[in-house]
Amino acid sequence: MADNAKWYVIHTYSGYENAVKTAIEKAVDNRNLHDMVLQMEIPMETVHEVNEAGVAKDVERKVFPGYVLIKMVLTDDTWHLIRNIRGVTGFVGTANKAIPLTEEEVLALGVERREIVVRYQVGDRVRITDGPLSTFTGTVEEIEPEKNKVRVVVSMFGRETPVELELDQVEVSEK
Repeated sequence: MADNAKWYVIHTYSGYENAVKTAIEKAVDNRNLHDMVLQMEIPMETVHEVNEAGVAKDVERKVFPGYVLIKMVLTDDTWHLIRNIRGVTGFVGTANKAIPLTEEEVLALGVERREIVVRYQVGDRVRITDGPLSTFTGTVEEIEPEKNKVRVVVSMFGRETPVELELDQVEVSEK
């Protein structure tokens, strides 16, 4: 069942996000639905604030106040379970139909990360496998795994040109 799980967005009363998350976790425990409701997130960001007195401090803020992200298998039972939690106003979607987030949206929100195994290093000859420069080859100049970026120097029109790509758009060249 867990293979069918998708990310959904729950709308809550503003300020009730943590209470809703806790209540759902408790309901999932009570009904033993761990295989149906897999994960919940309240996206947070750290903001550097300076108050009137000029004192600076880092503050944790909700990225989407009033929303909780949940990875679950949507059935009538799980829909009713979530919908009847105190503080939940509904799922994001149409009337009675929750619409799951796309894989691109999940990755953009940073809720789930794909692990990319990098089999090349600086100085290696690589082939670009995706995008407008696919089939070009070049040399790895820099790798930034935390930003999911790799800089490859490609020869175009007789010139060495650095190109920034995502880590999974490049593979080790056989040549």
